[in-house]
Amino acid sequence: MHIKRLSWLLPLALASCGTLPEPFYGYPGANAVRLATPPAPVLMVPTPGGALLDDASAKLYAEDLATDLANLDIPSIAGPAATGDWRLTITASLNGASVIPSYDIIGPDKKTYGHQSGLPVAAAAWANGDTQALAAAANADSPALEKTLAAINARIQGSNPNSLENRTPRIYVGNVTGAPGDGNTTLPLDLARDLAGPNLQVITNPARADFTVTAQVKAEPDKNGQTLITLNWSVTDANHRKIGQVTQLHDLGLSEITPYWGDIAAAAATEAATGIAEVVNNATLHK
Repeated sequence: MHIKRLSWLLPLALASCGTLPEPFYGYPGANAVRLATPPAPVLMVPTPGGALLDDASAKLYAEDLATDLANLDIPSIAGPAATGDWRLTITASLNGASVIPSYDIIGPDKKTYGHQSGLPVAAAAWANGDTQALAAAANADSPALEKTLAAINARIQGSNPNSLENRTPRIYVGNVTGAPGDGNTTLPLDLARDLAGPNLQVITNPARADFTVTAQVKAEPDKNGQTLITLNWSVTDANHRKIGQVTQLHDLGLSEITPYWGDIAAAAATEAATGIAEVVNNATLHK
């Protein structure tokens, strides 16, 4: 009966929109947050002791800088670094009427991987711990720091044969929840089929996955007796950080997906796979 219903809708769909009749075809969903670099390790930003600031101002500056870097997709936390952490060491020097902040990127092996000088800050404002001046300095220096950190991370990833820079990413298709009918079963099966290919390996062991995709489905009454179906596909990395989301929306008759999704699940999965593959591509720099 499901096949008959799709066949009956086919002439109407072609006449009305001129595209493939199956719902969700041509709608891969909104692209997720684009990562221009490989996922970076967490960077600790300790309170500086040699930055010509009092303790409270030094702590505030570390917090400002960590926040600005996090806003640039560099996972950063203000606080002391433990053994095995990456850390950003902050110092400062007086140059006439200005203070020049300096930054060293120290790896877990205690080696210095990068150095950067910041933009000049008025010495009086810096010494007085002026909150606006400190926030402005952190905001001004963070974009260049982000580029330095990204270059370091890319260089390290590129030299590691097991890095995602040098092998096919592995993705695990997890649970789909909230779908009417058999959607919770058919959607992940269809998605796993469409994601598999030369640029993405679908695996069945989540412990070995570089990325995991899950979905939540909502079915809400809409106008004209239709049901608004929303599929939110979330992609997380091996550290359980959400790196992207693909969202699909379509009006359907509830009877079209209950008890069986059939061709509608296949169409939704095909288009979702396009967006999910792009999310992974952006996160791994695979072009």
